[in-house]
Amino acid sequence: MVRRLAADGFAVGVHYGGNKAGAERLVDDITAAGGHAIAIGGDVADESAMAAAFDAVEGAFGGLDVVINTAAIVLLSPIATLDLDDLDRMHRTNIRGTFVVSQQAARRVRSGGAIVNFSTTAGRTSQPTYGAYVASKAAVEAITLVLARELRGRDITVNAICPGPTETPMLLAGKDMQAIQNFAKAAPLERLGRPEDIAEAVAFLGGPARWINGQVSYVNGGLA
Repeated sequence: MVRRLAADGFAVGVHYGGNKAGAERLVDDITAAGGHAIAIGGDVADESAMAAAFDAVEGAFGGLDVVINTAAIVLLSPIATLDLDDLDRMHRTNIRGTFVVSQQAARRVRSGGAIVNFSTTAGRTSQPTYGAYVASKAAVEAITLVLARELRGRDITVNAICPGPTETPMLLAGKDMQAIQNFAKAAPLERLGRPEDIAEAVAFLGGPARWINGQVSYVNGGLA
């Protein structure tokens, strides 16, 4: 997504939670190609850290036009046996983190801008063991829809994207080949999503899609 937005002409703040080296390599790649980018760290659920991150982007680029909020963790378990500490961990990152970032975005994004949060197609497919995770993502969708209406009159769009199974470490970690193939066959297009598929939707909502607002969009190859 960062590479796509940079290619579209955005100056980008590349946020990292723990992988500072990876974020800095990405910044180096973008600047080497003639773009503008900085790396910014911090816990998305920490309001002081996020205020500092937003300050850094505004200081570097003079303002803020688009916020893409993808941070999340997935901890799977049947509801009956879920460790409630895991529920709290997901709540902190997935719900509180989205709220903190959305709050900063609501205060700072300029007229004509966009906010894009991330939910999940798993909320529609209702797979076993995903209960706590999809509950947290349902909260993300609720925050998104309310914020779109709260920003009435400011010409700022607020939407959520629900990716399906996508070739990222979050999906692939700990799964055998059969499980991955099952995910790939689930959609009518019979493949996993690719990061560039999701980036295309993000670039659309963050750029030309000025009449799409307060929506939850499924980017999943027709999975559900």
